[in-house]
Amino acid sequence: MTSLILYLATAILYVFSYSKDRDKTRQAFLKGWKSLTNMMPQFLGIIIVVGVTLALLKPETISSLLGSNSGAFGVVLSAIIGSIVMMPTFVAFSTGSMLLNTGAGLPQVAALISTLTLIGVVTIPMEAKYIGRKATLYRNLVAFFFSILVGFVIEKVVEILW
Repeated sequence: MTSLILYLATAILYVFSYSKDRDKTRQAFLKGWKSLTNMMPQFLGIIIVVGVTLALLKPETISSLLGSNSGAFGVVLSAIIGSIVMMPTFVAFSTGSMLLNTGAGLPQVAALISTLTLIGVVTIPMEAKYIGRKATLYRNLVAFFFSILVGFVIEKVVEILW
């Protein structure tokens, strides 16, 4: 239902924009389309890697490495994996959902998603170019420890609520 509402709102706003300025609307649409087509190969690659990984790893393996019983080791492992892997936020949430469905624990998935969205080992050189190496290092270290903290806070919240 939410998707339908979003699609409908987008269509209405698109028609409104088109009626105001056809050229700008066309340019914006083409720019968005180009952005989508540039992002699609990465997105499909990530989906394939996640799908193959989930197919090769048994749910018991995922559960032992990232399950609720893996504790602090699982949270730190998730944070390390999330720091290295790079994926868009919307893919990170889908990946987290798939991992939860195959036996991963909520604290571990929270740490993974947090590091996936906050840390980018691959993008460190580019980031350092703009904000400096020292600031990049500090930002990524703080984000890493924050992500681990998020995992432990989620673990305590889960204990309290369930």
